[in-house]
Amino acid sequence: MAEPIRSMTGFARVSRDLPEGKLSLSLRAVNHRSLDLHFHLPAELEPFEAGLRKLFSGKILRGHIDVRAQFVPAGTNAVVRFNQPLLAAYVAAFRQAATEFGLKGDPDLNAALRIPGMLADSSLVELEQSFEPRLQELLTDAVDTLNAERSREGQATGNALRDHASRIRVALEEIERLRANIVPALQSRLQDRLTELLGGNNLDMSRLAQEAAFLADRSDIAEEITRLKIHHTRLLAMLGAGGEIGKKLDFLLQEMNRETTTILSKSNAAGESGRRLTELALQIKSEIEKIREQSLNLE
Repeated sequence: MAEPIRSMTGFARVSRDLPEGKLSLSLRAVNHRSLDLHFHLPAELEPFEAGLRKLFSGKILRGHIDVRAQFVPAGTNAVVRFNQPLLAAYVAAFRQAATEFGLKGDPDLNAALRIPGMLADSSLVELEQSFEPRLQELLTDAVDTLNAERSREGQATGNALRDHASRIRVALEEIERLRANIVPALQSRLQDRLTELLGGNNLDMSRLAQEAAFLADRSDIAEEITRLKIHHTRLLAMLGAGGEIGKKLDFLLQEMNRETTTILSKSNAAGESGRRLTELALQIKSEIEKIREQSLNLE
């Protein structure tokens, strides 16, 4: 069974009333080249962070994840108090500095209250280890909810990528048909050029054929077409298999872009067919770039 294609962006929020109090968790995910976890926990939950980190293993592979938690203990009223000794030390240090350096001004209470440890919540409780399994269960629910949203967005992105791949296939098939007209066009152009250079003198047709064959060989795009078809098949296979395909797509698209650039470089000498070839190759490059931009958001 194919794995889901997941976006790296999403949001989830879950909450639960527990015997110890009301617990809420939120997860916000954005793009990142690897898994980058950032926890923002209240003091009561900080001892459990290591166990929470392990829950992400295998569930989310890439992305910057902000984990935020709120905990309101049961049966308590939060009362915020200031750290009186710390505030006294701040005021004393302020006045000493003002005296020593001849400065004027009064201590800023707003600045003082922002000092770490200046404010303390009297409702802070110490949670038992028995609380940890319930906390982990809630985080698991949050991760599952986040992955469900990321899968929905990833599925929509995957469908868009298939549409771009379909247009690449159509353009590639027309390029393959045009290839049959390129050799005669090259021979005709070479003959006209030699006629112009020789002023209408008789031409050595065997030499002309050799030069035309050489030019045609240098300008032939058969190998590029074959490799592009192989890459296109691989692209569809990756989208069908799902899973962690973001980095794999990036490498594959580089290869597809390289083959298309080579086709463009060989299309200049092919007359009318070459002009159409150029248009089609540019269309393919445009579709490749659209796939690349959207694939940057995939896990």
